Amino acid sequence: LSICSKLCYAIGGAPNQVAGSAAAFFLQIYLLDIAHITPFHASLVLFIGRASGAVTDPVAGFFIIKSRWTNIGRLMPWMLACTPFTVVSYFFMWYLPPFVSGRVAWYLTFYCLFQALTTLFQVPYSALTMFLSTDQKERDSATAYRMTVEVLGTLIGAALQGQIVASAHIAPHCTLNPSVNTTDSWHDTPSFPDPSDPLSPQVIYMIAAGAIGGVYLIGIFILFLGVKEKDDPYALNSDRAIPFCKGLGLTMKHGPYVKLTASFLLISTAVQLEQSNFVLFCIHAANLRSHFQYLVVTILVSAAVSIPFWQKFLQRFGKKPAAVGILLLVPSVIVLVSTTDLILAYCAAFISGLSIATSLLLPWSMLPDVVDNFRLQNPHGKGHETIFYSSYVFFTKMSAGIGLGISAAGLEFTGYKPRICRQSSDVITTLKILIGVVPAILILVGLFILHFYPITEESRKETKHALEMLR
Repeated sequence: LSICSKLCYAIGGAPNQVAGSAAAFFLQIYLLDIAHITPFHASLVLFIGRASGAVTDPVAGFFIIKSRWTNIGRLMPWMLACTPFTVVSYFFMWYLPPFVSGRVAWYLTFYCLFQALTTLFQVPYSALTMFLSTDQKERDSATAYRMTVEVLGTLIGAALQGQIVASAHIAPHCTLNPSVNTTDSWHDTPSFPDPSDPLSPQVIYMIAAGAIGGVYLIGIFILFLGVKEKDDPYALNSDRAIPFCKGLGLTMKHGPYVKLTASFLLISTAVQLEQSNFVLFCIHAANLRSHFQYLVVTILVSAAVSIPFWQKFLQRFGKKPAAVGILLLVPSVIVLVSTTDLILAYCAAFISGLSIATSLLLPWSMLPDVVDNFRLQNPHGKGHETIFYSSYVFFTKMSAGIGLGISAAGLEFTGYKPRICRQSSDVITTLKILIGVVPAILILVGLFILHFYPITEESRKETKHALEMLR
């Protein structure tokens, strides 16, 4: 693979990360403080939206397997077709409708559409790794390029969104009089800024949505021009595609896949919880209202610059030992919730970025090894790659959706109120638990499961040799 092909492949996946990062860090606080919907309804939007994206994964896998080969491949037409609709749904996800009573239904509809459409892009895009090259080192290299650019995309999404919308969360009355704490209840009529005001929060969020939506068009254009999809190099002409339901049953019985998925669905849920609640934590629990966008950038810059290091690390020492990087998140979140020192907060954010980089790189680097291991045990079937990737994303999305729904419901239970200077002590404690205790426990349990993952560097090399002989 040429460097140009790897870069074009990596850039193609960046828009999903740009938009996903903006939503992960800012959607919850947007729903609470700008759209003025209750934490309970916000939890429904977040959970059902994630669940819709998760359910779409196996559905996408089912139809992609039945797709015929075209002049531009089997996977590329899916990515081209869903991109324009993704841009539209993303824009309306940040639009504040003029009505109030149906506002929850509005955000639920467009967030579900956005999650489903990004899934229709992500499943064929991630499975495309298996059809770039037959060489494991080349696939690992392409994955490293992809994860580096995707983390940069995550950085761009969070930084762009954070810089544009930061003014929407400035509360001058809190700055001038920190002791102010309103007692407004949910039954009071919220006062919305004038939508025609060029500096109103909803207009600012729409500007950010338009900027990020344009990134999708650039990404798909580069992917289409720079990447050539290859057909399955191991399949014989006589081989038939594995039926989706049968293939799903086989994957669920494949030991390495079950252990890998169980481990990283816990780890990814921990990362999602930290992302979703981080801005709320900085504003309401850590007295970092004026620094939250810079702390987010610190996390993502750290993740972006450390991806090449972790790629070299796993090449030299193996993929399982590289999981030690994920463990760094535990002390960093403990420091973050237990200190008010600004320097320590930035140090904790930097270390969190190192851990997040590892959690992003490892599963996508290990999943092709699982697919190769399955291929060796089932040499006369094809089409299982899409099943592996779609079901993996299904489980991780569903677990993250449950985690985010529970966290938002926890804020409702403890009495979170939007746009007030000080939240109650129960809300602050809840935010600290969601940022510190829960992610730490999920990561420790996930790494314990990963310890039993059976594919080692030696077995991976044996599988590679056996597949070359088969080919």
